[in-house]
Amino acid sequence: MLSKSLIFACFIFATLALTHMCHAQNSPQDYVNAHNAARAAVGVGNIQWDNRVAQYAQQYANQRKGDCALRHSGSKQYGENIATGSGAFLTGTAAVKLWVDEKADYNYNSNTCAPNKVCGHYTQVVWRNSVRLGCARVQCNNGGYFVTCNYDPPGNWVGQKPY
Repeated sequence: MLSKSLIFACFIFATLALTHMCHAQNSPQDYVNAHNAARAAVGVGNIQWDNRVAQYAQQYANQRKGDCALRHSGSKQYGENIATGSGAFLTGTAAVKLWVDEKADYNYNSNTCAPNKVCGHYTQVVWRNSVRLGCARVQCNNGGYFVTCNYDPPGNWVGQKPY
């Protein structure tokens, strides 16, 4: 029979490991790595973290804390991808994965999305001319999370292919 102190120690260890794991998926380098993996898969050069763009992302994310609404900032200066979700599973890298998973619905030859599908988040991730990135993640008042990544210069120009 396990002692109460051993059970408590295991609980503390598991909590710390989970906290570290979630934090480790939200660092600037984690966002950059997730983006650059998708970009490398299609031969696009690396994107770099930019503190100015990250500051914009953080300011906007802070505005979404009250409602966690899936609403774009309306920036004309930066491209933008957003995601919301309940629970701590929506890490920064999980949000990037959601956007990159849209690749399955993107047809490069016709530069279009599959019917009734969205793929603009993916094309922004791999947009060749977007070379600076800033992202932020906040916990909203309702317990959910809001993640935003901003891109400089913005992508998704009508009639242009991302790479």
